[in-house]
Amino acid sequence: MSRNGLDSTSLKYRLQILEILRKARRGHIGSALSVLEIIRVLFDNVLKYDPKNPTWEMRDRFILSKGHGCLALYVILAEKGFFPKEELLKFCTPEGILGGHPEHVKIPGVEASTGSLGHGLSIGIGMALAAKMDRKDHRIFILLGDGECNEGSVWEAALSASKHKLNRLTAIVDYNKMQCYSSTSEVLELEPFAEKWRSFGFEVREVDGHNIAALQQAFSEMPFHEKKPNLLICQTIKGRGLPEIENNPAWHHKSLAKDEDLTPLIRYLSTIEDRMILD
Repeated sequence: MSRNGLDSTSLKYRLQILEILRKARRGHIGSALSVLEIIRVLFDNVLKYDPKNPTWEMRDRFILSKGHGCLALYVILAEKGFFPKEELLKFCTPEGILGGHPEHVKIPGVEASTGSLGHGLSIGIGMALAAKMDRKDHRIFILLGDGECNEGSVWEAALSASKHKLNRLTAIVDYNKMQCYSSTSEVLELEPFAEKWRSFGFEVREVDGHNIAALQQAFSEMPFHEKKPNLLICQTIKGRGLPEIENNPAWHHKSLAKDEDLTPLIRYLSTIEDRMILD
């Protein structure tokens, strides 16, 4: 574990994201770094899937509803073999398959095209209902942003999930408390956040969204209730791992990113990684 609390795998993924950004000159880096450990644990320890057969019927489904955090998903899908790692450096180019938001038809491992916020939970509920009606035992996980929970469609979907007792459905909220230009409390206060979800019929847990062991433990305890959908609130930091951009709205999205902005960040993470090897 490094001095900033990240292990070598988390550092590696962050360096890959920065290299993608340096090549493409654009991307939502802050959101990608807040969801990275969540997606990592899902693909390392939780989901059933086959990268050689991405449409395997019995796979678990994962939907990145906050589609702008896709850089984190892309580096992990590449690591797991869903597509060649060479695709990462074609991000947002005409010859590549990876766009600024994930696309279902183009990208193996992407279950739904997302980008317009507020849709992922409804899509996941449709998948969960179909599985329940067909007596299938695969699970559905949907990762939402806290700012996304400003959308009324999220709460309409929550009512439906509760009504149908979808205990194999899990909503995960990346609770980094920042939106594109300010804090969630300034834009639209969410608190008491956990109690809101409980009042909509979800069984709720909270966890440190950057703590690998804590995430593994939380997912291992699902379903939290035999007749309720699951809600896992992940306490995260936007831009986690790079002090210069943590909780900094200027780094929500970068377009025309410059080397003078990115090189110091890459050097910072590389230095930490080198120290870990020496230790």
